[in-house]
Amino acid sequence: MEALLETSAPQPVAPPPPLFNFARHLFQLNEARASKLAYIDDHGTMTYGELEARARRCASALRALGVHPEERVLLVMLDTASLPVAFLGALYAGIVPVVANTLLSAADYTYMLTHSHARAVIVSAPLLENVTEALSSIDDDGCQLIVSQPHAATETPLAAPRFETLVDAAAPALKGCASNADDIAFWLYSSGSTGKPKGTVHTHANLYWTAELYGKPVLGIVESDVVFSAAKLFFAYGLGNALTFPLSVGATAILMAERPTADAIFARLVQHRPTVFYGVPTLYANMLVSPNLPARADVAIRVCASAGEALPRDVGERFTAHFGAEILDGIGSTEMLHIFLSNRAGEVEYGTTGRPVPGYEVDLRDEAGRPVPDGEVGDLFIKGPSAALMYWSNREKTRATFLGEWIRSGDKYRRLANGCYVYAGRSDDMLKVSGQYVSPVEVEMVLVAHPAVLEAAVVGVDHGGLVKTRAFVVLKRDFTPSDTLADELKAFVKERLAPHKYPREIMFTDDLPKTATGKIQRFKLRELS
Repeated sequence: MEALLETSAPQPVAPPPPLFNFARHLFQLNEARASKLAYIDDHGTMTYGELEARARRCASALRALGVHPEERVLLVMLDTASLPVAFLGALYAGIVPVVANTLLSAADYTYMLTHSHARAVIVSAPLLENVTEALSSIDDDGCQLIVSQPHAATETPLAAPRFETLVDAAAPALKGCASNADDIAFWLYSSGSTGKPKGTVHTHANLYWTAELYGKPVLGIVESDVVFSAAKLFFAYGLGNALTFPLSVGATAILMAERPTADAIFARLVQHRPTVFYGVPTLYANMLVSPNLPARADVAIRVCASAGEALPRDVGERFTAHFGAEILDGIGSTEMLHIFLSNRAGEVEYGTTGRPVPGYEVDLRDEAGRPVPDGEVGDLFIKGPSAALMYWSNREKTRATFLGEWIRSGDKYRRLANGCYVYAGRSDDMLKVSGQYVSPVEVEMVLVAHPAVLEAAVVGVDHGGLVKTRAFVVLKRDFTPSDTLADELKAFVKERLAPHKYPREIMFTDDLPKTATGKIQRFKLRELS
């Protein structure tokens, strides 16, 4: 059997030196850009000079609070310029920032505080209630609460020190921590869709590698760009989009604290005219059906990126037809920190996730660990320099995922003869119907190509011990659910896929359950069955 190991020779990128602190690295890169805008948030701007000064003051403030190198500080912060200050300030001091999802419950924060043994938690004022409840429920009283309230006009009395005031009062740290490239730099928690969230541990060098291997050569980000990410900074995807990549080239990033609705996105696209936009498939689909979609002349987008779920071909083609900008669909993971498989500008093949990013290796294997030939579905394994070290304090899951130099992604793919990869779903989502495997994603891609369908999710339903497929469908605003339309959708799929793959049942719904990253939670749909 022909091996399907896809190896892309790394670009001639020099590794970071052994003594390497990523925050200090960024400050040195941008020494000559002190007056240039680094961030535009909802209430103001911050230059590169201000970012460095405030991050260095943050480093001093955290150390003055008694937080030491290698100890953790939990960041539960909205996307304002204070979040990059806190993240880079912690890195500069050798303290480990743990960037947390802002949409979680008090119970989730209780788990993270206990699991990470955080010595401090910095929380945006609107999120204070859940974090305060979490702190009250843990035994360790050594975790200090700090509240971020960036803009004086919105200040309300606080029961804890204000982050911005602490930063203002501190003297800038003169020297950053003498970190090594492979030292632990920060954590990101996984989504926890299959159990408790996993604390994914990354190094200083990992941030460097994502910028050098994807941000610069694949995305093509340059100093003159203005970037805007709908994905928040607490995601691995968003952290690269709005911090690692723009700051590595001296570009300007737009931050938005509110939820990324289509209208909120449109307002920033028109007002600030970003040239690089990062979204997720659901958002792109919702933008296209909105009556408020801006005209091409009203925006300045030159390139877009997409991750989180497979981008439907129809969505990509319609977006490019309207705006003239390609969407570079790719896949990354919290474990690999950012995108390792991607389309390229000028070579986009909608309906695929493109080819391996140079510097990464991709392998497709069957259930016995053997390589699979082109056209067959296999489990996706990745190798590359941005891989995480481990899951903190979780030996079992670490061993199951980090296999020597390789990482088991949990995704299934098939490779086309031209070298492009096509997403086939998560490993635990695959269905066996009439003795044959069915990829829910493949069926969903066909359904959303129908003019009436906005979104679709396919799950397996037990019928007397036999698995049948059921599709949950969200219709576009001008269409009404009916038995006739359901039959039309079934026929639409039958015409385009093998007969056993069409959904036996169609259920119309107003929306689909999703994670904070926009991924469809099929397990919740299975619970409805």
